[in-house]
Amino acid sequence: MTPANLAEAVLAAAHAVFDRRGLDHSVLPESVPLERPRNPEHGDYASTIALQLSKRVGLPPRELAAALAEELARTPGIKSVDIAGPGFLNLRLDPAAAGQLAREVVQAGQAYGRSERLTGQRVDLEFVSANPTGPIHLGHTRWAAVGDSLRRILAAAGAEVTSEHYVNDAGAQIDRFGQSLYAAAKGEPTPEEGYAGEYVSEIAERIVAERPDLRDLPAEAAVPVFRDRGYQLMLDEMRASLERFGVHFDVWFSERTLHSSGAIEHALGRLREQGHVYDADGAIWLRTTDFGDDKDRVLIRSNGELTYFAADSAYYIDKRERGFDKCVYLLGADHHGYVNRLRAIAACAGDDPDFNIEILIGQLVNLVRDGQPVRLSKRAGNIITLDEIVDAVGVDAARYSLARSSTDSPLTLDIDEITKNSNDNPVHYVRYAHARIASLLRRAVDLGISRGDAFDPGLLSHEKENDLLKSLGEFPGVVATAAELREPHRIARYLEELAGSYHRFNDACQVLPLGRQPVSEQLTQARLWLVEATRIVLANGLALLGVSAPEQM
Repeated sequence: MTPANLAEAVLAAAHAVFDRRGLDHSVLPESVPLERPRNPEHGDYASTIALQLSKRVGLPPRELAAALAEELARTPGIKSVDIAGPGFLNLRLDPAAAGQLAREVVQAGQAYGRSERLTGQRVDLEFVSANPTGPIHLGHTRWAAVGDSLRRILAAAGAEVTSEHYVNDAGAQIDRFGQSLYAAAKGEPTPEEGYAGEYVSEIAERIVAERPDLRDLPAEAAVPVFRDRGYQLMLDEMRASLERFGVHFDVWFSERTLHSSGAIEHALGRLREQGHVYDADGAIWLRTTDFGDDKDRVLIRSNGELTYFAADSAYYIDKRERGFDKCVYLLGADHHGYVNRLRAIAACAGDDPDFNIEILIGQLVNLVRDGQPVRLSKRAGNIITLDEIVDAVGVDAARYSLARSSTDSPLTLDIDEITKNSNDNPVHYVRYAHARIASLLRRAVDLGISRGDAFDPGLLSHEKENDLLKSLGEFPGVVATAAELREPHRIARYLEELAGSYHRFNDACQVLPLGRQPVSEQLTQARLWLVEATRIVLANGLALLGVSAPEQM
């Protein structure tokens, strides 16, 4: 029996009690949360439903709890129900009902953990969105890991998700990039506010190899070529780095298209229709202060020049007109000032900023080795690149380590710690649990032992088996919560707890008939089902983080 099944049983019992007593069903919740007591002696699960409903129906909590306990005691699969304190319900499952979960997990396979919690939601998830003027760096890498994990988790919870990378390919920074490439090709110093680093020289050399005549052209003719070709080469490199990291974007959205397609003019017209655009001092403004922004924002300057804010407004409206219910932005720590202005755009467009737009801010990441900050990149100058991180620690260690902490907090990654083969290293600990299971299953095949098509779930009655089953049962709820709260780190922390439950089970419960005490064929089969169920959940959880589940280590 899964926690979801048990929660449904508690709610059904509440309806039955309300029927018998003529109570108002409208006060009953749609779902019943269950908790796992810290002390196993208090039961497998606990519910506070009697405490929550007692005042609404005018009954003492313990009286309502007693009626619910009597009803639940007749429910198949529930071994006992005790009342504790002022009206807590402590529930114990029958071993056969608990063990049945192993069958459900194995039969569901890769689908176990998925739900329909967010079915019907169309989500645009924008993350990374690095300027195409340099390599993907450490700060982007955190959002690459977190954003791609969140994409997978939202999809697992039933949402229709589009991952999107906004390419800032219009404006002064692209022009400065072209000028920097031209200077590098000519062997001249980097222009003021230009881009430096070996990568600039590398790209310049590639462009000159394609067009040897560029060095001889005047700047006004050569710079646009360097700019456009350099931008494309940089974008290709960014795509390759992200794909290597396991991150694929469904949409690479070009800022230039907002200008060329008339999307900005369309957006300004819509905002004006909503009554939030006004003219002052020769410029055109959006009255964002009506919706929490600290000042109104200029859309078109007095010289006729469009602002970045005009593009941001058009981009949001474009997303909504593409049919997305929720536009989720994952931004870096230096973008706190964007939160209110982006929410104000949504409100000015006639949307609900508490529903249609979400802005998540991620804190900084530092990289250390031997207790010292990792030196800056030779190739990129003043940054550490994604490719260098992958070269140093590997995709799995980087993705897991970046995703396992809340993005609200700054993060320091120790290269020595996240690459060592030790149980002190969380990514190793979790992946080793999967590899340990794979090894056990290979030994079973070598011994000619199969788990068969059926097993007796009642045989899974050992304390450590029960703990492991309860951990497996929590996975769908963890995935759904991680999706709703936009917190991929919940998956990593769950996997670490599950790995611990498996290691303790493996140490206490002999699975195969080798060494120690003889094990009956029936018990071996039952435990092989439990082991396979654990392997599936570990693999499914790691897949949500974009981390591989190894067969051996």
